[in-house]
Amino acid sequence: MGSHFSRVVRELETVRLRPEVSLTEVPAPGRIAPYSVAMTAEVANSPDDDELASGRFVVLHDPSCPEPWAGAWRIVTFARAELEPELASDPMLGEVGWTWLIDSLAEAGAEFTAEAGTVTRVLSQGFGGLADNGTTVEMEIRASWTPTTEDLASHLQAWGAMLCTIAGLPPLPEGVVALPGQRR
Repeated sequence: MGSHFSRVVRELETVRLRPEVSLTEVPAPGRIAPYSVAMTAEVANSPDDDELASGRFVVLHDPSCPEPWAGAWRIVTFARAELEPELASDPMLGEVGWTWLIDSLAEAGAEFTAEAGTVTRVLSQGFGGLADNGTTVEMEIRASWTPTTEDLASHLQAWGAMLCTIAGLPPLPEGVVALPGQRR
């Protein structure tokens, strides 16, 4: 692993998210870029509670600066959370989900370009033996962007904040610093 990439990964390892977020390093995709690191996250009010949201955060590095990336680094993310069923018909749900991501990046001071993504609502209705499950609505935000600086820690902070937002956690009050979340 290149020493430059290793330094960035070490910086990511120092990022602390809200205590409701459990972050785990997982195997990264190996064919997309010469260097990559991946993490998954789960959001829950406590380790014994049900998951409120989950996601994946992948950092790709290709020193050859692939043209579509517009840089040597690319962040690829996925986030998913169950929402209240009445939100299923909200025509603004996609725009709101995308705004949560872009606002989180701005608030963290994470500079970026070449952003792309989708916001999907998944409506599931149980039948037969699953009829008791009722109707559920999930939001999925898939996004990628190119950081314009090597401060990738701010991007992980922003993504973690967005994950907490879609999980329905209230924002931390102004001036309150979150205690470190779990790392595995």
